[in-house]
Amino acid sequence: MNLGFLTNLTVLANAGGAERSLFEEIAKRWEAGQWGMYPIATCLVFALAIMIERGIVLFGKASINKDAFLRGLKKHIYAGDLDKAINYVAGQKQTPLTQVIKAGLMNVPKGEEEVQAALDEASLRETPKIEARTGYLAMLGNAAMLAGLLGTVSGLISCFEAVANVNPADKATILANGISEAMNCTGFGLLTAIPAVIAFSILSGRATALVNDINETSVAVLNLIVNNRDKFKNATVSASSREVEE
Repeated sequence: MNLGFLTNLTVLANAGGAERSLFEEIAKRWEAGQWGMYPIATCLVFALAIMIERGIVLFGKASINKDAFLRGLKKHIYAGDLDKAINYVAGQKQTPLTQVIKAGLMNVPKGEEEVQAALDEASLRETPKIEARTGYLAMLGNAAMLAGLLGTVSGLISCFEAVANVNPADKATILANGISEAMNCTGFGLLTAIPAVIAFSILSGRATALVNDINETSVAVLNLIVNNRDKFKNATVSASSREVEE
């Protein structure tokens, strides 16, 4: 029992030492990269913030099972019960898709053209919320690479100056520092740019899929309303349904 306890302490001590050495290595690389690391770090902070925020929105808050949502809505449209259809949509998770469909349903008593106009207007309003800020990831990835390249050039300039103008005794040290600055800036720039570009591709694809879901569902709901127009001839939106819209 005592032997096992001592073994666990040894493992924990080694793990702590490895963690400290990692931070020490990062600090060493940061210092070696000199001023060129700061603009890259700025790009990294903004890129991480956008990745987290957009990931939460696109894969969480704005996501809904389109097929299940449409199946539930069809029952109320086939029954010609507009209030239940509106309340059904309002009772679902509030996403850009549900907001667009709700806007269309609220205008059913006004006619098909008004429904189409309301769907189009709501789509134009909700689509920018889905696509917001994702494009900045590509810009930040490129900026990080260019900042890394700038740090690399700065390090190489230091190397050439050492060869040309520095005392022979100091050449080796200055050359080593210049090469270290160049390589660390290049590495840090790539480590920032690669995840940013990958995240841009993933999030852009997700945003496109959500926009396509909105367009597809809008057309499907409009067709349902048109095909069941006779059931909505005398339909009105109740006061409770109007409160849901507000």
